[in-house]
Amino acid sequence: MKILELFRRKPNRFFQRLAEQAAKTQEGMEALEGYMKGKDRKLARRVSKAEEEADELRRMLIDELNRTFITPIDREDIFSLSRAIDDILDYAYSTVNEMTALDVEPNDHLRRMAAILREAATEIRLAVDRLADHPQVAIAHATRAKTLENQAEEIYREAVAALFKSPKEIGDIVNILKMRELYRHLSNAADRGDEAANIIGDVVVKMV
Repeated sequence: MKILELFRRKPNRFFQRLAEQAAKTQEGMEALEGYMKGKDRKLARRVSKAEEEADELRRMLIDELNRTFITPIDREDIFSLSRAIDDILDYAYSTVNEMTALDVEPNDHLRRMAAILREAATEIRLAVDRLADHPQVAIAHATRAKTLENQAEEIYREAVAALFKSPKEIGDIVNILKMRELYRHLSNAADRGDEAANIIGDVVVKMV
């Protein structure tokens, strides 16, 4: 058994850190989707905890990046991919934080966007997991993530249009501003998912 372990290739720590980040982001987006179904404070805390743990993983990755001369892919790509994945969860955290602070109830648009973002986070996690050993499979997952981003953007435009569709009273303006900001957070999360997918595509092109 020990002889076999000598020949077993160890995963590169940078791919491993990125995979850990992507998994933590998926965890946070699953909690976000659950929060949108019932505004459960336990799920809000799970989003917050996932965001804190993901930040720590990113700090560790950057520290290791600064102390390593040779990396498996371009240093800039590692840094940018880590940042994009981190931003997805940051926007989820901002969304939950503001909904709690402003006492906003989730609606159908928020639920639909959160569900799509959870799917996209899963695709990004799978893409990162496959990046080192199965780059073409990684591309397939990244492409799926980009498709989901387009769907999230369609819901975002639909949601914003609905806010201004009918005549509003002066008292409705505050609610419009609240909801538009929340929709924008989730739209930004989708944008960062698209950015992560693009970076994965660039990395694969350089690898093959």
